[in-house]
Amino acid sequence: MLINGRIPVIAGTGSNDTSTAVMLSKAAQKYGIDALLTVTPYYNKTSQAGLIKHFNVIADSVDLPLILYNVPSRTGCNIQAKTYAELCKHPNIVAAKEASGDISQVALIRSLCGDKLDIYSGNDDQTVPFMSLGALGVISVFANICPEEMHNICQLCLDNDFAEAQKLHFHYLELMNILFSDVNPIPVKTAMNLFGFEAGECRLPLVPMSTAGYHNLKDCLAKYDLLNKYSK
Repeated sequence: MLINGRIPVIAGTGSNDTSTAVMLSKAAQKYGIDALLTVTPYYNKTSQAGLIKHFNVIADSVDLPLILYNVPSRTGCNIQAKTYAELCKHPNIVAAKEASGDISQVALIRSLCGDKLDIYSGNDDQTVPFMSLGALGVISVFANICPEEMHNICQLCLDNDFAEAQKLHFHYLELMNILFSDVNPIPVKTAMNLFGFEAGECRLPLVPMSTAGYHNLKDCLAKYDLLNKYSK
């Protein structure tokens, strides 16, 4: 692989078809991936019992750690806290990317699972409150354009300095929010293009930002003095 072992690589191998998710997960393991991110089934969704069976079958098929990805706004399917408590009994199911947006659910997951399941926020703007409940960090969109800044917020939380983490969180909140002013990942890819990385356009059905949206994003990046951050 191009990264040659320098950093861990987590591959998204989720599917709404269990056999496809297993196939992708096995292929990822074959190519030396370090861990898997497996989203809940979408469209056909399934029940909580179905989620337990689905994720356990995937976990049984590989010798890699699995991060469960819970994002009901995109899939229409929510992993309930009691389901997490059952799933984390599997030795390969080690973490969750929680993008439900439900802080009460995160508290209940922590209460039921404790240290058996690592939790990562799936929403940048909820990183600090999630970490105050014991989450370990965030799987971030914002970090694509501000990796050091997102790292600093998380490190302050890990250091139990939530007052300073809150200050940074509030400072960057407008920027975090504008990255979701259109369907993710359209704004963040547009930002990368504005930085000069030639990321190209998103594939259909995602389309370029509106003219107004593009200029709002550009103005916000300029406000944070980011347009020249990566210039050579």
